[in-house]
Amino acid sequence: MTCIGLRVANFNKEGVPSLKHRVTVHYDNGNNFVKPRLWMWAADGTTVEKKVEPSSRDEYGYVFEVLSNRSGFHFKFKDESGKKPVWESRDLDRYYHREMGPEIWTVSDLHNVYHVPPALLKGNVREYYHRVENLIYNRNFYVPDTDVSGLGTPSMLGANLLKDGSILFGLYHPRAARVYLAGTFNQWQSPVHPLPQEEMFVEMELYRGFYYQPNIWLARVTPPEPPGEVEYKFLIRGGTDQLDRMVTDPYTRVYGESYRERNARVVVPVNFQWSDHGWRPPLVKDLLLYELNVYGFTDNDPAIPEEEQGTFRGIIRRIKEGYFTELGVNALALMPTAEVPHKKGLGYEPCTYMSVEKDFGTPEEFRQMVDVAHNHGLAVIMDQVFNHNSNDFNPLWYLIDDGSDDGGLYYEGQSMWGNRIATGREEVDNMLIDSCKLFLKEYHVDGFRFDATHSFFLNHRLLHRLAHEIKDTGFKPDCILIAENLPNEADLNLDGFNGYAQWHDLFHDKIKALLREGEFEGVENSPEKMGSMFYFGKDDFAAHTNNVVNYCENHDENSVPYEVATGGDYLQDPQVKDRKARLGFFAAIMAVGQPMIYMGQEYGIERERNRIDVNWGRHSPQGEFYRWSRGVIRLRRRYDGLKVCGYHPIEEGTFTWVLGPWMDNEKGGSRRVIGWRTMDASEEYKRMLVMLNFEAEEVPVEVNFGTPGCWVKLADLEQVNDLPPEGNKDPADHDSVIFEEGNKSNHSHFVLPPYSGFLYRCLGSKGGEI
Repeated sequence: MTCIGLRVANFNKEGVPSLKHRVTVHYDNGNNFVKPRLWMWAADGTTVEKKVEPSSRDEYGYVFEVLSNRSGFHFKFKDESGKKPVWESRDLDRYYHREMGPEIWTVSDLHNVYHVPPALLKGNVREYYHRVENLIYNRNFYVPDTDVSGLGTPSMLGANLLKDGSILFGLYHPRAARVYLAGTFNQWQSPVHPLPQEEMFVEMELYRGFYYQPNIWLARVTPPEPPGEVEYKFLIRGGTDQLDRMVTDPYTRVYGESYRERNARVVVPVNFQWSDHGWRPPLVKDLLLYELNVYGFTDNDPAIPEEEQGTFRGIIRRIKEGYFTELGVNALALMPTAEVPHKKGLGYEPCTYMSVEKDFGTPEEFRQMVDVAHNHGLAVIMDQVFNHNSNDFNPLWYLIDDGSDDGGLYYEGQSMWGNRIATGREEVDNMLIDSCKLFLKEYHVDGFRFDATHSFFLNHRLLHRLAHEIKDTGFKPDCILIAENLPNEADLNLDGFNGYAQWHDLFHDKIKALLREGEFEGVENSPEKMGSMFYFGKDDFAAHTNNVVNYCENHDENSVPYEVATGGDYLQDPQVKDRKARLGFFAAIMAVGQPMIYMGQEYGIERERNRIDVNWGRHSPQGEFYRWSRGVIRLRRRYDGLKVCGYHPIEEGTFTWVLGPWMDNEKGGSRRVIGWRTMDASEEYKRMLVMLNFEAEEVPVEVNFGTPGCWVKLADLEQVNDLPPEGNKDPADHDSVIFEEGNKSNHSHFVLPPYSGFLYRCLGSKGGEI
C-alpha cells in the first residue's frame, strides 16, 4: 500500500493560536516518483495553489509539511524529476478536511483519504481457505465462492459457520483502511464504541482476494452464546461516505429483531432436517406457474389462523391442505421475499440480497415451506430484484467509495425506481450470484424469476454469468431461470433449451388488446402477430419453446375483467367480463410455451394492477369459475400434447396450424381466429386440437383434423370434462367428431361462437387407448 499521513497543529511556534493549519503528509511513493512534490489548492473561487517539497522520510516514505489557512483543501502528487512533471491522474484528486483528525492517510493509487493508518496485508485468502476447509459444512450451508473472473477466489464473505463452533466473518472492501467486527460476542466494542473497563476489539485482517488484490477482510470468532443468537456489524474506517461507518453485513441472512439497529444476525441452516430427498423440479416444458405474494395469499383468509395470515406458515397450511395439488399447478412463483425496510410496494425494494423478510417468518419457516412444497410436488421459484434496491435503508449505498457514480461501487446511474445496481461489474455480479447460490443450497429453492431485466435496466453480463455459474458448472443444472425482460431480447435465449424463460411481452399485450377490443400498450386489436403470440414468439425473439412464459395476468398488470371494462360500455357487462376472463385464461394455458397465472385468477377476480388481496371470503373452490379453471389447468398438466417442446415444432412435425388470420377465408382468414393441432412426439396418435375465436360474432370455419379417429371435446369456455380417470367424458357423446378410416378429407365445418375456445383430443382410429 502507498500511504500518506497528515498531522494538524493549531498553534504557532510561540504558542499563539494560528489561523494556519499545519499538516504532516506521509507518502510511501508507491508510484516510484524520483522527486515527489505535493500540490495543494483551494476550490472556493480563489486561485490559492502551493507546491510543497518533502521535509523528511519515515516508515511510510516521504514526509511533507503543509500549512493551510483553509479548514479544507485539495491535494495530489507529481514527479518533477524530468523536463515535464508527471502528475497523478485526475481521478486521484484528494480532499482533506480538519474533521479527519490529527493524522490521515491515503493510498497512492486511490483517491480515498483516511484518518487511521491503513492495515498491513496479512496473507492470501486461498491459503486461509485451505486452513479451514475441513471445518466447512458441505451440506445445506453455502460458503461464498463466486468469482466470475475465473480465478477461483473463495471469498468466504458473510458469516460462515464452522464445525468447531467458531464463525468466520468476511467482508469485501478494497478501499477501507481498517475494519473491525462488533457484536453481541464482545459487547459491541470497537474503536468508536469502547468500554472503559476493557478493550475487546475484534480487528479484521486484510487478505489478497479477488484479482489477487488486498480486498477481503476476515475475522474468526468463537462466540460465548449460541451461534443463532449472534448479532453483529462491521466498523469500516475509511473508504466509505463517512470517516467511521457501522454497517450491516451485505451478506446477512436475516436482520435482528430491532428495526432501529438493523443488525445482521447469524443463521444456522445446518440443523434443519430436510425430507425432500429425491425431489427433482419439473422440466421447463412441464411448468404450470402460480405467482403469489406471501402477504396477499393468505391475508384476511377466514380459513387461516390470524397469526399465520400473510406468512410462510399460512402458505404451508394451504399446501398441506392440498390447495395447489387440487388446482393442478406445480410451481409457486413467489414475489420478493428479501427484507424490505419500508414497505412502499410489493417487496421490490430489497435492502440486501441474502436476507429473508422477517414479516413473512423466520429462515427456518422459509425452509419448511420449501420442504413441504417439494413433498407435495411443488417447485418454489424466488423473485430476485437485481436492477435496483431500497432508496431508504441500504447498506450498499456508498459502502465502497470508489469515486464512480453516486452510491459508490455497487451503483451505476439511475433507474425509474431510483438507484441502479451496477450489474455487469464483476464484484457486483459475484455478490448477486452468491445470493442465488445461497438460496439454492440453504433453502433448496428450484429457481429464480428476475425482475425488470431489460438491458436498459440491467447488464445482461450478469444473467449470462449467472446461468453459467449455476447451471453449466454443475452447481444446479436443473435450476429454473425466468426473466421479466420487457420487451423481450434474444440474447437471453442462450442456446435455446437452456435459456431464460422470458415473460412473453407480445402474448400479454396482444391478449389484452384482443380482449378489451382496443389498443393496449401500443399493440393493436388486429389479427396481426396472432401466430407469433401463440407460437412462443418464434419470429419475434425466442429460439426454443423453453424461452417463454405466457400469461394474461400478473402482479403488475390489471386483471382481465378490470382491463376489459376499460374498452367500452358494453364490455362492462359482468357476463362479458366473465367470458373474456375465461378466454384469456384458456389462451394462456393452451399457448405454446409455459403458462403462468396470478393468485386469485382461478376465481376470475376483477382487480387493478399491484393489488395483492384475494378476498378469500368471497370465493369458493366450489364456484363455477374455479371449477372450470381448475379443469383447464389439469388438462394442461395431464396431456403432453399440450406441452409441445422444441426449437421449431412445426418443422419437427409436432405442431400444425389449422386456423389463422393469414390463411384462407374458410380457415379464419383476416379474422381474430386461431387454431392448431399438436402431436405428442412419443406417441403419434395422441393429438390435440385447440381453437380460439376473439371476434364478437360467430365465425364459420373449416377445420382439418388431420387424422382419422374419434376427436373428443374435452373443454370449451363453459365446462371441462376430461376422460377417465380425471373426468367421466364418454367418447360417444354427441359433441365428439369421428372420421372413419379412408376418409381423405378429415375436415369438419364449425361455427365458432363469439369469444370462444375449444380443446379436442384424438383417441385414435378406434377411439381406444388414451
